[in-house]
Amino acid sequence: MTMESTSADTPSPSEENRTVIALVDDDRNILTTVSIALQAEGFDTRVYSDGEAALGALLSNPPDLAIFDIKMPKMDGMELLRRLREHSPLPVIFLTSKDDESDEEAGFEMGADDYIAKPFSLRLLLARIRAILRRSDGEHPLLLSEQFDDTPGEVLERGRLYMDPARHHVTWDGEAVSLTVTEFLLLEALASRPGVIKSRNQLMDAAYPDDVFVDDRTVDSHIKRMRRKFRSVDRSFSAIETLYGAGYSFNES
Repeated sequence: MTMESTSADTPSPSEENRTVIALVDDDRNILTTVSIALQAEGFDTRVYSDGEAALGALLSNPPDLAIFDIKMPKMDGMELLRRLREHSPLPVIFLTSKDDESDEEAGFEMGADDYIAKPFSLRLLLARIRAILRRSDGEHPLLLSEQFDDTPGEVLERGRLYMDPARHHVTWDGEAVSLTVTEFLLLEALASRPGVIKSRNQLMDAAYPDDVFVDDRTVDSHIKRMRRKFRSVDRSFSAIETLYGAGYSFNES
């Protein structure tokens, strides 16, 4: 575990053929706990205690994925992501507080790939990491682990919707739509059974492990962001329907 890395970082021999995860958080306990858990799964880690210390290193020697806390001294996660996105498409997972819905919204607008609310389960974090890495490099051996039940399913086609779980690829009427891992799983749960109403609890089960609590607002926020993304390629998009008091359904017509 590399502590307080700088922009002068160079890959260690152990990193040459392994997936590298960068952790940026001012909480030393989180850095240590998550780093140990990731290393136990075969990943290499680099850790930084603030965004200012991390930025140069992330640009000069990019890892395969980065995990940012939002609230940090010197340079917070939001500013770090903004400046990173000026130069790099590096996959990023945000760590947020439970009530930071506005921060989550802003993070997705700037290009975060997913977010996880604190306190979080390490199993959830590992599943999200594997799913995001699979999207960009599905052949990496670490992504083939059978320890987690997140094996990609078959291609799904529903009307104008096309979903390829193996590549985390979604199109609407042939136009690519970029979804986070959580959004993809929610949409897959809806589109797998068109016309069937899925309650928020059922959608939570589809996108999160059973041991993780997620409130109704989180599901609603993901649905709202998904609709916005589809409407950016089709203003008339209305395939995700709200059934007030019941949940959501997918209409393929």
